[in-house]
This record gives sequence, C-alpha cells and structure tokens, in this order.
Amino acid sequence: MDINYLIDITIPILEGARTTILLFLIAIITSIPLGFGLTLLVRSGVKPLVWFGNTFIYVMRGTPLLLQLLFFVFGLPILPVIGEYLVMDRFVAASLAFILNYAAYFAEIFRGGLLAIDKGQYEAAQVLGLSRWHMTTRIILPQMFRVALPSVSNESITLVKDTALLYAVAVPEILHFAQTAVNRDVNLLPFLVAGVIYLLMTLVLTLLFKYFERKFKFE
Repeated sequence: MDINYLIDITIPILEGARTTILLFLIAIITSIPLGFGLTLLVRSGVKPLVWFGNTFIYVMRGTPLLLQLLFFVFGLPILPVIGEYLVMDRFVAASLAFILNYAAYFAEIFRGGLLAIDKGQYEAAQVLGLSRWHMTTRIILPQMFRVALPSVSNESITLVKDTALLYAVAVPEILHFAQTAVNRDVNLLPFLVAGVIYLLMTLVLTLLFKYFERKFKFE
C-alpha cells in the first residue's frame, strides 16, 4: 500500500469529517432538549398541545429521514408564497431536518423513561412535602435520565452514521470525499478509510456513554 496515496486520500476525507462532527454536535445539543420539551408537551394534559406533540412525533418518526432532508433542502424553497423566504444554506437546512427528526426520537425515549418510574416515587415525594419543582428536579428527572441513557447512547451512535445522508443533498462530508476518490482512482481504499473514521467516532461515543453508565451505576 502506498503511504503517500493513503495520506492524500485521508486528508480530504478528514475535512469531510469536520462537517460530520459539526452536524452531529449541532443535532445532539439541540435535539435532546427539544425532545424533552416535546415529552413535556405530550404530557401537559392540554389537548391542543398534546395533539400537536403527538402529531409531530408521529410524522417525524413515520417518514424516512432522507425524505425529510430532501424536503428541507429542496422542497421548502419551492413552497407557494413563502418558499422564497425559506431558502437556506444546504447545511443549515439539513441540520434543521436532523434536529427535528431526532427530537421526535428523543421525545419517545424520554417518555419511556418517565413511564418507567414507579408511581410510588411520586407518592413518596408528596409524603415528604416536596414541592413539584423539587420533586421533578431531584427525584423524577435524575431517574428518567438514568433509565433513558442507554437508549440515548444508541440513538447518538445512529446519528453519527445517519450523517452520511448528507451525501444525498450534496453537502460535502466523509462519504462525499470517499466516493470522489473511489470514482477518480478506481480504488476501494477510500471507502475503507471512511469506514475506519466512522468506527473511530462511534468508538469514542461508545466509551463516553459507557463512562456515564458506570458513573450512574448501570454496571
């Protein structure tokens, strides 16, 4: 294997990895709190809000992420009347699609975490005279996040791999540069390099979440 060739193809692929990592950070930092907000919306008991939250989650989870990407990148600008005001940079539009899609998944994860908490926890908090705020922040939320953490970990790893869908909307990322090199050189090595980079990113996430799981006494 020619080391110089390996270096030549790895450098642009790493440049694509910057886009991948940036999208991951934007999506994970914004979709988790948004997902939790959706969970509270669905559990609010206010029917219009519950309906809106459930409908949003159903639509975002029930349609392919690729379709959502295509809609946000290419569909929004051609909407009647308002389309001209919705023209965005492709990366920004793609980021919005990822944020909304993953917020719906995280909302369901957090809802499951809340449902997993025994009702006795609420009753015990009331017996102790804790306010609703203290009950939520000191008892309910810590337990919910502890239960939801493994699922959040899995979803975060999936998010890393889903960033490859940027290739479909012509946003240069890892797969874009790897495919370009393969087409140019008729060599599969760029795909191998791309695969290794994805594996390294998911390995870092796996180790990070394993640390959090040990910290919260999952093991």
